[in-house]
Amino acid sequence: MKKFIPIARAFLSVYYAYMLEYRAELIFWMLSGILPLILMGAWAKASQGGQFGLEPTEFIRYFLVVFLVRQFTVVWVIWEFEKEVLEGRLSPRLLQPIDPVWHHFAGHFSERFARLPFALVLVALFFLLYPQAMWLPSLSQILLFSLVTLMAFILRFLMQYTFALFAFWTERATAIEQFWFLFYLFLSGMIAPLEVFPPLVRQVALWTPFPYLIYFPASILVGLPENVVRGVLVMLAWGVLFFVWNRWLWRRGLKQYSGMGA
Repeated sequence: MKKFIPIARAFLSVYYAYMLEYRAELIFWMLSGILPLILMGAWAKASQGGQFGLEPTEFIRYFLVVFLVRQFTVVWVIWEFEKEVLEGRLSPRLLQPIDPVWHHFAGHFSERFARLPFALVLVALFFLLYPQAMWLPSLSQILLFSLVTLMAFILRFLMQYTFALFAFWTERATAIEQFWFLFYLFLSGMIAPLEVFPPLVRQVALWTPFPYLIYFPASILVGLPENVVRGVLVMLAWGVLFFVWNRWLWRRGLKQYSGMGA
């Protein structure tokens, strides 16, 4: 632990400074994730008839929080790792006395803090446009939302990093992520809250990891009814599953990587 803390502090400070060099790009990356805000208008308008189970104001709040969750859980490690393997840049990192994954994790985690000020500005602008949607969550909701969002980020990172390890065997590991993203897009709650799904589809989706990456944290902050204990346990179960799979692929992949002459 004495060695871990200074190493973690050094990694986070270095990668935070690195991310600050790309402040202008961060704005464009954030704006590329405004799909939930676009869908917010469509669902708020459609829900005025009262047939979707949520009020227009609830839809507005929900999609605002979805936007925030997306900002703090976006992951791109598979594109970085694939390039490292294909270009041989992974080799010097293997010589370091630390798993290369911590470079990627530190970069992702530090980037959350770099984009936080821009996210807060967009939230303030949002409430200027929709003052009727303003609400004040309780302290317990905020703390639980923060914890679950952190868990969602770790799970999303672990899932994508596991798929990234297939770069040891294929030059297009990103194709796996692009296929996986289709399920993520429709079952995570980014397109619509699970309340509007057919009951059978919702029950099946709740046993997959996807709703817990966006819908679950958003529901907690908005105040939609959720089984928090079950949600946390499902997230932990999927996390353990992907962690075991990840470590197995890593050991097998290193042998494959060495066999390629790296």
